[in-house]
Amino acid sequence: MPNRLHILSFGAHADDVEIGMAGTIAKLTADGKHIGICDLTDADLSSNGNVQTRKAEASKAAEILGVTERISLGLPDRGLFLNEEYIRKVAQTIRYYRPKIVFAPYFEDRHPDHGNCARIVEEAVFSAGIKNFETEGDYLPHRVENIYFYMINGFHKADFVIDISSVMDKKIAALNAYRSQFEKTAGSFETPLVNGYIETVESRERLYGKQVGVQFAEAFKTKSPLLLNRDLLGE
Repeated sequence: MPNRLHILSFGAHADDVEIGMAGTIAKLTADGKHIGICDLTDADLSSNGNVQTRKAEASKAAEILGVTERISLGLPDRGLFLNEEYIRKVAQTIRYYRPKIVFAPYFEDRHPDHGNCARIVEEAVFSAGIKNFETEGDYLPHRVENIYFYMINGFHKADFVIDISSVMDKKIAALNAYRSQFEKTAGSFETPLVNGYIETVESRERLYGKQVGVQFAEAFKTKSPLLLNRDLLGE
């Protein structure tokens, strides 16, 4: 039987989801929601660390955040191009976990894999709901209610933000789990990630928070209007 999730968040590599929305995940899991993270690749071309290390770090980060499921589809790192095979694998994953909401990286990012991940996931979300679209496994079609996009390297105008002030420490802890990526050592290859990257993410979330009058917030993009089911004055 499928393992029903409230939210399934996709990333190209382990640590993408944590950079973009670890605080939101920590906040929702604390409220009893079942969250899954799906890494499309094993990040086998990482300049620092290796597949085994990255998997162990991803597992630790998921534990810190209270994630229900963490999986990898094993697609090729730097090979995330829009093709039918990858769309089917992601659609199959969506049908298996049947999430209400899907998250993916925002399209505009310095790393091509992040934008391509978004395109693959967006196509898969649509295809997963088509009755005659074939995937492996005996899974029924599933229509995701909403797809939202989190930011990794970018600082874009937000369509909405989520207050993560109470769980910012969990986000930092989850990022610190990726020592191979964010901790500079004598043997580290020089990348943007080993030069104060976590501090940069913290500063970004502080700026988003300041825009709405809270200490820290994570920002998201959406292609569809948001429906507010409450009084605009909160009364």
